[in-house]
Amino acid sequence: MADEAQIAELSQKMISEREKLLAALESVSEDDASQPPKEGEWNAKQQMAHLCEMETAYRAWVARALEEDGANVEGVRGEPVAIPLEEANSHTVAEHVAEMRGQREKTMALIASMTPSDFDRRASNSLFGSLTVMQWLRSYYRHDRMHVDQITGLEPSYKPQFASGSEPDQRRAQPIK
Repeated sequence: MADEAQIAELSQKMISEREKLLAALESVSEDDASQPPKEGEWNAKQQMAHLCEMETAYRAWVARALEEDGANVEGVRGEPVAIPLEEANSHTVAEHVAEMRGQREKTMALIASMTPSDFDRRASNSLFGSLTVMQWLRSYYRHDRMHVDQITGLEPSYKPQFASGSEPDQRRAQPIK
């Protein structure tokens, strides 16, 4: 069972890693945020939209594990986000940052509502396998850290562990404008 120190550390990292990411994003100009750092990669706006979509998905997976220990979360989706990936470039950095702050507030409220034993509950999907709620939640701030590296032009220091061994291509075609 998770102890109070582990839960406090999780909460602190959820806040501090998100703040590092937001600071990096807020320092990017609108033009730079619309340009991919490398050919074939998402630009900063697309990364922000992706992070919000994933935050809602992870939160839905955690909620499902809290309802049913050992739940299969294949096909479970989070609530719709204000800025879907396909519309990322038509929004400002400030709009993205506000959405990211709002999504993290919802996640932190969920964490605050949990008991220490809740962190041991499990959920699984084909992408990541079976993880405890604590592992799902830790992946949030690690995911933030990965995108800080990408936005600042570094090779990501964190690489998710996928059940298949390789990262799926999550990019979706962008509408032509």
